[in-house]
Amino acid sequence: MKLIDKLVKNKTDDFKIQFARYLIVGGIAFLFDFLTLFFFTEIIILHYLISNILGFIVGLVINYSLSISWVFNKRTLGSKSAEFTVFAIIGIIGLALNELFLWIFTDAFGVYYLISKLIATLLVLIWNFVSRRFILFTK
Repeated sequence: MKLIDKLVKNKTDDFKIQFARYLIVGGIAFLFDFLTLFFFTEIIILHYLISNILGFIVGLVINYSLSISWVFNKRTLGSKSAEFTVFAIIGIIGLALNELFLWIFTDAFGVYYLISKLIATLLVLIWNFVSRRFILFTK
């Protein structure tokens, strides 16, 4: 029960707990990102790389909101708008990597775009967490 309390309730600077929380938050954000990608590609009939950008925007807002309220305890920047800007810049670099991997796996290797999205997301996950934790949420 103590581990559950640590993971869910208490504010913490513990790297492992923050990473576990980030995986949960990232999973929630990814679900919305993934569903947005699917919706705009399959229903609206946009190119999958354009749909991926739209999904990224949805996921970014969810990830930021949950990260500042639950994952990270300390904040480096005093201004929320500056913080979100840096959070978004890190995310945009992650998006560029995600788009590159998505394109490589889908167009170069012929992998179905939704499977490519899963692989690309896993590859970019570490970049996003480590960058955000050490640039934005460590004093």
